[in-house]
Amino acid sequence: FTGEQQLPGQIGTFLAILSLVSSLLATIAYFKATQSKQLADQQSWKRIARSAYLAEIISVIGIFISLYIIISNHRFEYRYAWQHSSYQLPMQYILACFWEGQEGSFLLWSFWHCVLGGIIILREKEWEAPVMTTISFAQFALATMVIGIYFFDFKIGSNPFVLMRNEGMLSPEQFPVGFNADGTLRSDYLSFIRDGNGLNPLLQNYWMTIHPPVLFLGFASTIVPFAFAIAGLWKKNYGGWITAARPWALFTSGILGLGIMMGA
Repeated sequence: FTGEQQLPGQIGTFLAILSLVSSLLATIAYFKATQSKQLADQQSWKRIARSAYLAEIISVIGIFISLYIIISNHRFEYRYAWQHSSYQLPMQYILACFWEGQEGSFLLWSFWHCVLGGIIILREKEWEAPVMTTISFAQFALATMVIGIYFFDFKIGSNPFVLMRNEGMLSPEQFPVGFNADGTLRSDYLSFIRDGNGLNPLLQNYWMTIHPPVLFLGFASTIVPFAFAIAGLWKKNYGGWITAARPWALFTSGILGLGIMMGA
């Protein structure tokens, strides 16, 4: 089809699959590291888990870049860009298009998990494996939300890189000028799409560029004290996890409170 640029979407879809696989591998490897009794086995599984989690971080950042390219260049052949952006939208609100949609919200949540997981890997040597098992599994769950694949008739997640013409959003009834007389989609149908649906006017406020990332950091960081608690139960260290988790609990309470106040 004339004018379509499918490469960003293909790269984004590939990275979404890579994110799913790498987060699952990191979960398994961290689980094995936690369960292993031998120090050499623990270190071996940790190396695998760290490599997998690094691949997860790269994947999520790559997905963000791919989606930004699509939205900022107004590639309306993609459903997500058409639904949430328009030519009239000021550049300062382009980022807000990410989290207006459900898929973008899950990606923002996943991004903050990547940041928090990286900090834990660097800082929490003793608790790394059991804590990261929980966080990696949460990353796997989030990755399923944006994978958008079918198992038989069951669809898992919603891919932000789907094309409008593949989602049934273009039909002769809704978009008559884009179709030939025989009912087939014209090869130059993009030239007839004048503009996107645009961002909800209620979200066109500078706070919507600042507030959601802070709020989602608060949401995402609540998993860290939870993961420490699970690790303490798992390792039967019923008191030791509290000292390590306390700074994280204070951080998440402060950031979540700040995000809620921004929303108000």
